Amino acid sequence: MPMNTTEAPQLRRGWTTGACATAALKAALGGLWGAGIPARVGITLPRGETPEFAVATQRQGPGWAEAGVTKDAGDDPDVTHGALIVVRVAASSGGVVFKAGEGVGIVTKAGLPVGVGEPAINPVPRAMMQDVVETLANAHGATGDVEITVSVPGGAEIAQKTWNPRLGIVGGLSILGTTGIVRPFSCAAWIASIHRGIDVARAEGLTHVAGCTGATSEAAVRAHFHLSEGAMLDMGDFVGGLLKYLRHHPVERVTIAGGLGKMTKLAQGARDLHSRRSQVDFALLATWLGDPGVATANSVLEVHERLGSALAELIAPRAAARALDILQPETAVKLDVILVDRSGAIVAQAGA
Repeated sequence: MPMNTTEAPQLRRGWTTGACATAALKAALGGLWGAGIPARVGITLPRGETPEFAVATQRQGPGWAEAGVTKDAGDDPDVTHGALIVVRVAASSGGVVFKAGEGVGIVTKAGLPVGVGEPAINPVPRAMMQDVVETLANAHGATGDVEITVSVPGGAEIAQKTWNPRLGIVGGLSILGTTGIVRPFSCAAWIASIHRGIDVARAEGLTHVAGCTGATSEAAVRAHFHLSEGAMLDMGDFVGGLLKYLRHHPVERVTIAGGLGKMTKLAQGARDLHSRRSQVDFALLATWLGDPGVATANSVLEVHERLGSALAELIAPRAAARALDILQPETAVKLDVILVDRSGAIVAQAGA
């Protein structure tokens, strides 16, 4: 029988909002400095890649020009996929000046990579755009004194589906990207958002933060401790990413919370709680509980329905111990773990 050599299709990568803004800027500068706005434009990304972008929109008038590029996130389920990134350029009174147009947020809290009151355009996209200005200014004999206004029509609505409101970025989206590339289903963007949430909480002087796996556990923990929205970190499955960052950027106390299944994975040593990347070891769980029948269970929920509080009371301290291992036992951060059932009730707590 011939071997099946069929391979899974490769997921298509995409481009960050920062890369799209840089391409739109380059196209717009052509219009401002007399070369015309091209139909397509190529840029160089931080790691040397040289993608080319179609210019979706273009306009210009006396002393200004603008171009738009439609973001293609590839096969990643990015909420900004299909958004139009528009950049308008005009002469400035000196140097490169960034402004937020429609749908681009303004930073209102300390702790983020750009200062309070600044447009939410991150450092790498700023550097990419400044490099383009310098290069084209030299080519056209221009001064390079440019006002850059970045807009994302509809961005304020899209931003409600992101961390921006919780991070204190108001009015729209952030222009992001460190490599210019969106890698499908990459964990990096989510973990980076967790880190920024910790940075903002620390800058605000918050002493107690909580990392929760979902909305149900977040609501339970927030009500239990009366925590502010800024203290709630949308940890998702990335307990390892959260705790390793807190190891070097500590607060006084952290609460980790989630449902029985994910907290069982944590208790068994998983640092990524997603179903594709970690599984509950039911044989080990059976050993812990002294109940051989647990080894053939289909789900942790099934075990909980049969054993009730015994399961939660076993898992909570073990999950807290494993979380403390990630955080490192010698840290001064106090840590506790809360287990929540599907109704949102707290069924066990351990640590701190």
